[in-house]
Amino acid sequence: MLKIRLKRLGAKKQPAYRIIVINSTTKREGRPIQELGHYNPKTKVMKMDKASALDWVKKGAQPTETVAYLIKNCNDDGTLNYQKKETVKLSKKAQAKAQAEAEAKAQAEAEAKETAEAPAEA
Repeated sequence: MLKIRLKRLGAKKQPAYRIIVINSTTKREGRPIQELGHYNPKTKVMKMDKASALDWVKKGAQPTETVAYLIKNCNDDGTLNYQKKETVKLSKKAQAKAQAEAEAKAQAEAEAKETAEAPAEA
């Protein structure tokens, strides 16, 4: 079975990958059938022949999860369409603090509504 997967290059803690078509039983650094492009996850730089990748998928080659993501988010010219995530991850303490502040704010608003409605009824 053919796979479209990444072939690791680069020094220790500085990975760079080639996107290749290879037999699934071949080792990671084995000789590929075809090289489709390259990808650097540190700098988010990618160059890939998207038409060839889609052609291999039509022929029955199975892309790995990462390569499927790269193909999906690839522009027509072969560059990566990367959007930086804008959500900020908070620690458990920060999440608890934010939740407590939100609850206090909601309670204060509810009390303000009750006091505003009480004179209107009287």
